[in-house]
Amino acid sequence: MRGHRAAASRPSRVRARSAAIAAFVVLAAMVPAVASAAGTQEVDAELPYVCTLPSGRQPAEVRVSAAFPDRMEAGEAISPTDVTTTVELPAEAVADLTALKATTAQAATRLTLGVAQNESAAEATWRGTAEPVALPKSGPLTLTATGDVPSVTGRSDGDLTFSAGNLAVDLALGTADGAATDPSSLTVDCSPAEDTPEKGLLATVQVGTETAEPSGSPSSSGSSPGTPDPSSGTPDAPEDRQGDRAPKAAENPPGAAADRDAPPCLYDDEHPPTPASLNAYVTGYTDVKKLDAASLLPPSCMLIEQGNPVDGPPDPDHLVFDTVSSADFHYEGRKETPPFESTFLAFGFTPVKATMVLKQTGPVTIHSRITMRLSDFRTTTDTYVRALLTLQVTDLEVNGTPLDVGAGCRTEKSLTSLEPDPSNHPGDHLVLYGRGEQDLGMPATGYLLLSGGVLSGEATVPAFTGCGAGGENLDRLLTASVSGPGNQIKQVQGQTCSIANPVFGDEFNAPQCTSDLQPHVIPVPER
Repeated sequence: MRGHRAAASRPSRVRARSAAIAAFVVLAAMVPAVASAAGTQEVDAELPYVCTLPSGRQPAEVRVSAAFPDRMEAGEAISPTDVTTTVELPAEAVADLTALKATTAQAATRLTLGVAQNESAAEATWRGTAEPVALPKSGPLTLTATGDVPSVTGRSDGDLTFSAGNLAVDLALGTADGAATDPSSLTVDCSPAEDTPEKGLLATVQVGTETAEPSGSPSSSGSSPGTPDPSSGTPDAPEDRQGDRAPKAAENPPGAAADRDAPPCLYDDEHPPTPASLNAYVTGYTDVKKLDAASLLPPSCMLIEQGNPVDGPPDPDHLVFDTVSSADFHYEGRKETPPFESTFLAFGFTPVKATMVLKQTGPVTIHSRITMRLSDFRTTTDTYVRALLTLQVTDLEVNGTPLDVGAGCRTEKSLTSLEPDPSNHPGDHLVLYGRGEQDLGMPATGYLLLSGGVLSGEATVPAFTGCGAGGENLDRLLTASVSGPGNQIKQVQGQTCSIANPVFGDEFNAPQCTSDLQPHVIPVPER
């Protein structure tokens, strides 16, 4: 069975199979989003932590940045934005990893947040993923992770506080020759140091009136009733009332749109499905570094062929499986996105409007490795997506004047990323990464092919070529405006529809397919 069912209705074997597969997302292009609204507080906190490494407990620095609103109304849900967690591990950590013959490391972070209001408290988990980095020859190792965070709802008037707590850093390790380290991954557990300023307080958001009402406080689905406020010495409220009064932190960021504002996503006679066929919509944002803005890729259809797991490298403590799947864009029979319009300010003052398409110029592969710990059957799935994609401009307007870009205006090569395994995957291509996790008998979290989720990465946009007609060369204008490195990506894939085993929804399962076998879920892009 390839369809994804609700966790309560699936045997553990199917849960493990679900955790074994990862997913595909693609780069967002150039549609700037609205800047942060007034009334926000920018947080950038540097906090001392202590981390447990193979060599022992070592001091570390953790920097947390995010944007919070200044105030909110009781019952209103808020989600901090622009969340980044940067971990600086000491030189001793580098020595530990080098001893495992690792040359690169990629981090996935899990930061526990204490959310408190008046006499009650809850917990939320901020998850992030980082780009792979080469281990330094000397000095500390810096890992910067970004990701989605759950919303939080204050249930009554009174200050709502957010405090940083324990941090877990999951490291996927790589070697210079592409071989696996032993072990292939390592989890570093960190906790705030005793001298952490203000007990890790990051932000205070005013809820309702300035004077707190004694009966009010925050709440969390996934909250911990009876948990004391980590940033104060306030005693617990009685357990029979605490759950109703604590702030509510959603377990996951928002997911699916209710309408069908997306192009068709169907297999047809020219693209017949196989027993391994899935389809899904992808959308997302990317930063455009040169423009100091964020950009949107509207929902686009992907046709996916799910691979079969094969044995991975031997590991005495884990079962390891590798899976290679493939995917293609699908728009009107072509391997590309729908055309989308972008408007931005070039050089900070010149309005430029362009219509663009992302075109697939080679194979898209999805490499997934599932690692199941034999002691408790906890699984993690690390996924690398590699895609050959060029950006084509079909129409251009500068300061209100249409310019003829011709029929071949595009980036001169594929969008590119740092490749963690260049010996096995040479050449210019985009790389995105995601991690899924699952405890036995519990729903999976993070990124999986069947249920969807977020992948992230960083791309370099190459120079443009072939732009201009009638003797006018526009290559330099587009290259100077957009091309360059350091463009962060966050992509969202919706729940897949399994063509061979469609799920139309019932009292136990949410719908995954429409009646004509299109993906039911249209994902919402997340900042």
